[in-house]
Amino acid sequence: MTAAAALIHEVNAFNLSAASENKIHDDTVAQKFGFQGGLVPGVEVYAYMSNLPARQFGAEWLSGGTAECRFLKPVYDGRQAVASGVLEDDGSLTLKVESEGVLCGSGTASASDKISAPDVADYATAPLPDYDGRPDAAPEALVEGQIMGTFVQEMEAGALTQYLADVREDLDLYAANEIVHPGWLLRLGNRALSMNVKLGPWIHVGSKITNFAVARYGDTLESRARVAKQYEHKGHRFVELDVLLVANGETAIAQIDHTAIYRPRQVAEAT
Repeated sequence: MTAAAALIHEVNAFNLSAASENKIHDDTVAQKFGFQGGLVPGVEVYAYMSNLPARQFGAEWLSGGTAECRFLKPVYDGRQAVASGVLEDDGSLTLKVESEGVLCGSGTASASDKISAPDVADYATAPLPDYDGRPDAAPEALVEGQIMGTFVQEMEAGALTQYLADVREDLDLYAANEIVHPGWLLRLGNRALSMNVKLGPWIHVGSKITNFAVARYGDTLESRARVAKQYEHKGHRFVELDVLLVANGETAIAQIDHTAIYRPRQVAEAT
């Protein structure tokens, strides 16, 4: 395989969240917002992008590399999506995802920077609210500095194996070594938000990820999160979360700066 071939990853995009609580992934609701149909989740667009640094840098990236992704335009279910990367002079990758000639996502990735993992004790845990009793997503429920309830999930082999097929992952690295895929890890950033507040249609707009160790099948992962920022911009209500993924109560797996529009201006205008 040539270096150029290693920097292209083409997939038939698949909307894993068409039936989820977030109706931005539902065709009918998304069309009311001016989209052609339900949006493929940003975490899955990142999953497509992550193929390139994992291919370029190997397992070292999963246990010590960094990535940044930003979602610019929708990727739609069933459409072709092409992730591509350019290797820069400093050894980093510049990434993008295009679908039908439209730039849908951009980002960067770097190999291990030997960044020290934070002390997991610096990220407090807290109980999740009762799911049906979650407060509505609003400024008073997303106060800067607030500790979020801790979402906990066991890394179940069957679900993770199915996820590799769903995101069209063609690297053997994950299944062969029972390593949790980066896209699944980023999903836990979403859960840190959605399991704490009740959301209408909302949009994940980008994340910065720093990897410290790999998570493996059978591990129990916690999303320890706090609100870093909450603000309004161009009529949208944004929240930024500082999330630390912790395995088995002791090992820092990744730190995520996770940004979402929790209340799009179209929702505010409709109400």
